[in-house]
Amino acid sequence: MIKRLCLIFLFFLACSQPSDFSHIKVVEVIDGDTVKLQGGRLLCYIGIDTPEIRMKENGRWIYKPKPFALESKNFNRQLVEGKHVRVEFDLEKTDKYGRLLGYVFLEDDTFVNARLLKGGYAVLYTYPPNVKYADLFIARQREARESKKGLWGAYSTVSQNKAHEFIGQIRTVRGKVLDTYRSKKCIFLNFGRNYKTDFTVVIFKNSWEYFEDKGIDPLTFYKGRIVEVTGRIKEYNGPEIIVNIPREIRVIRD
Repeated sequence: MIKRLCLIFLFFLACSQPSDFSHIKVVEVIDGDTVKLQGGRLLCYIGIDTPEIRMKENGRWIYKPKPFALESKNFNRQLVEGKHVRVEFDLEKTDKYGRLLGYVFLEDDTFVNARLLKGGYAVLYTYPPNVKYADLFIARQREARESKKGLWGAYSTVSQNKAHEFIGQIRTVRGKVLDTYRSKKCIFLNFGRNYKTDFTVVIFKNSWEYFEDKGIDPLTFYKGRIVEVTGRIKEYNGPEIIVNIPREIRVIRD
């Protein structure tokens, strides 16, 4: 009897989930780049990242907004909450947590992902193979950066030596690549002599082809150069930012 009830519940759940994402309602905005759709599925916007509102500490999620997180959420809410949108998918439709990954368009064809970048409410975050609109996103971020909109006007660039002070936050880090190293899974751009404590840029293997396509060997191209990298600073053997395409690394000078 219990098994039968479970099967009925699963069937009901499957039937209740929408299969057509060309016209679906956004019932709730979770944060700057995540929404809940009609039917209960969570959708994360492809190609962008916004400051976190909740952080995991000691195994629990707590309300602890990072700088500009609430501004990003409120702008996203103004754009989509309670409205019907069209969701366009890329090569990978879901992430490892089962959340949908998509590009979101309003009924007037406003491209929500790109609009958040243009307003400075998000930063570029590509993740192969979902790179369909990468060039457009790069252009929109450049517009926001040059105009100092949103995030770009809210904080200044930090040096490589200060990166550890902003773990979990989105920041632009500037510094000189002193050395490079390739392992089986990653290429590391090291900004200090101690790779376990100093700032590092990490390029995973699934992104190497995007550098090869541009004729760039990260091991030699960036070594000795002063660069800027924007993204979420994570803690792993010191502060690090993960990069997926060449345009996410801005060469300042040799």
